[in-house]
Amino acid sequence: MRLNLTRKDLINQVYMQIGFSKQIAESLIEDFFDLIINNLHQSGKLKLSKFGTFTIRTKKSRIGRNPKTKEQKTITKRDVVLFKPSKEFKLLINSLNNNV
Repeated sequence: MRLNLTRKDLINQVYMQIGFSKQIAESLIEDFFDLIINNLHQSGKLKLSKFGTFTIRTKKSRIGRNPKTKEQKTITKRDVVLFKPSKEFKLLINSLNNNV
């Protein structure tokens, strides 16, 4: 079983299942990701029905330590993306795991 799913894999899946040309499939996938990123950037939260919710959270700066050298460094303040799956998504995943 494959662990990583690339954009190229998604484009090939759209190409094979829907029958669009690879150029159109690539454009669809790129536009989909751009739409997600732009909406998340503008509002800080994006909900995809029956899939889950993406939110942006700001992490404070803090002191981190290299475990090998014990050297301390400041980890800067940054934004991170969080994902919370929907109930439907969780049920689907659990039903797939029970069927295997």
